[in-house]
Amino acid sequence: MKHTSNRRLFIEQAVLAGAGMMLTPNAIQAMAPARKEKVRLGMIAVGMRGQVHLEEMLKRNDVEITALADPDTNMMAMALALVKKYGRPAPAVYTNGNEDYKNLLKRNDIDAVIVSSPWEWHAPQGIDAMNAGKIVGMEVCGAIKLQDCWDFVNTSEKTGIPIMPLENVCYRRDIMAVHHMVSKGLFGEILHLQGGYQHDLRGVLFNDGTSPYDSGVEFGAKGYSEAKWRTQHYIDRNGENYPTHGLGPVATMIDINRGNRLTTLSSIATKSRGLNRYIKKHPKGGPNHPNANLKYKQGDIVTTQIQTANGETIILTLDTSSPRPYNLGFRVQGTDGIWQDHHAGEFNRGMIHIDGLSEKHHWDNPEKVFEQMDHPLWKRFEKDAENSGHGGMDFFVDNAFIECIKRGVEFPLDVYDLATWYAITPLSEKSIAEGGTMQAIPDFTRGKWQKRSPVFGKSAEF
Repeated sequence: MKHTSNRRLFIEQAVLAGAGMMLTPNAIQAMAPARKEKVRLGMIAVGMRGQVHLEEMLKRNDVEITALADPDTNMMAMALALVKKYGRPAPAVYTNGNEDYKNLLKRNDIDAVIVSSPWEWHAPQGIDAMNAGKIVGMEVCGAIKLQDCWDFVNTSEKTGIPIMPLENVCYRRDIMAVHHMVSKGLFGEILHLQGGYQHDLRGVLFNDGTSPYDSGVEFGAKGYSEAKWRTQHYIDRNGENYPTHGLGPVATMIDINRGNRLTTLSSIATKSRGLNRYIKKHPKGGPNHPNANLKYKQGDIVTTQIQTANGETIILTLDTSSPRPYNLGFRVQGTDGIWQDHHAGEFNRGMIHIDGLSEKHHWDNPEKVFEQMDHPLWKRFEKDAENSGHGGMDFFVDNAFIECIKRGVEFPLDVYDLATWYAITPLSEKSIAEGGTMQAIPDFTRGKWQKRSPVFGKSAEF
């Protein structure tokens, strides 16, 4: 009893000590000439993920959906039905092939765009949007080639137009609570972090449209939604192909690009077995199905180790081709404590140990700790996020995007974060191809990381 009481008192004191700092916005640079009452928005790609962002925006009275672009007429019809459901005026529509988004970008009644397209389109569409003077919210992936990352940075710096990676996992409730704890020093000095994308995607990669998961054995022209394009990457490439879900949240905890930076990485991959096995065993496939005997270059499990300038290490794990429950595998470890997640942001799952507060050599359930260390943003906006996707994460990332534009302040996640996180993919491919050799991670800030102040999670203003 005394042990629990001491822990509660310690945590409450930590919250009170930091409350003033957390509720006061940092000094931040203006990124727009004036505040906006309403953001006029264009959507580039309105597939399943794009429709999630679209619905978040349709809930708001400070966003006007001006135009939608997507060559897939079926997805466009679904998006327009969503607009109608919310009683909003029909937006302009651009469906005339893959390049028609450029006509959307020519409009003078759009302040910003959200890009939710297949991975290979992120760089051209994001760069075209910035060159057209449109602020960009970019759905996440990894870069096709390293030069894409420099092109993002160079274009944003040249045009003065910001871009925000829409990494929703940074806003997961338990992760923001841990971020809050890290900022208060409850883990001591951070030493090591882990994260990843550990999610059985076989039903997504071979989706024929009959159901969201375990739906078929087809992809490409015969596939549905992401199976139309994502699966081809597993045939052509072998690397950490989806780094931002695992890297983004831990990067914000150790101030990457704002007082710290990633310096080197090394990646290794297992053999590829999962996708062939899935098709051979699937009722719609079998050992003689053409896709069962394709050569998939992507290793089933990819492990990437990363070093930082300030001496922390990070491990990322990609595991999407095997039968497994969803778990991103987060771990945050410092000189005074450790936290490991168990599932998907549930406060009553996972394990935590704080030196001097937890029983020696025993794990605690983090629920009570997280309830007391809940981030101010979640305390303020919990009700608003209740019906949003991914357990409320989508509300927070989209809200940050819109509110920063309205207020004319810099994004909590910016072009340097996007470039750094995206760079993991081509660098990991090169490392694996060279037998796990160490790769230098470029400094996309060109030295500015040494003087930039952290901003993520430092304000409960919006």
